[in-house]
Amino acid sequence: MFTPDSLEGDFTLLTAAARYDELRVRDALAPAAGDATGGEHPDDPDDPDDPADPEVPSLTRDEALELLALGEVVARKAGYGRQLAVRSARAVGASWSQIGAALGTSKQAAWEAHGRWIDDQAEQRRHSGYEGMSERDAAAARALAGDLEG
Repeated sequence: MFTPDSLEGDFTLLTAAARYDELRVRDALAPAAGDATGGEHPDDPDDPDDPADPEVPSLTRDEALELLALGEVVARKAGYGRQLAVRSARAVGASWSQIGAALGTSKQAAWEAHGRWIDDQAEQRRHSGYEGMSERDAAAARALAGDLEG
């Protein structure tokens, strides 16, 4: 069975996104379930303008579940990468106003989200013993984040 947790260690963001896109495109191009004609033109299944191609196999149940789980893996990895980029921006002197603008949100929302991420990373380490941030790393991340006006 496919779950985000079972797939997350097997994929980087790039490979998860590539597999997700492969399955998503196949799902979009395959005939709809139960559609024997392969698309919107039942009287002409060989229409080259028809986006549904009867030669593209529909997703299997396992592939459909993999697609769902990969979507979550991509979201998780992108979210983690976003917070690492926030740390990088802070390290080179970006203000929370600038970071909020780059994320399309307010400085307060960006600062609060980053603080929650740091707390979540520290909590993950406490539970797993190896994933996430140590208390020392979390303290350093909090210091780098600074206050909202910084």
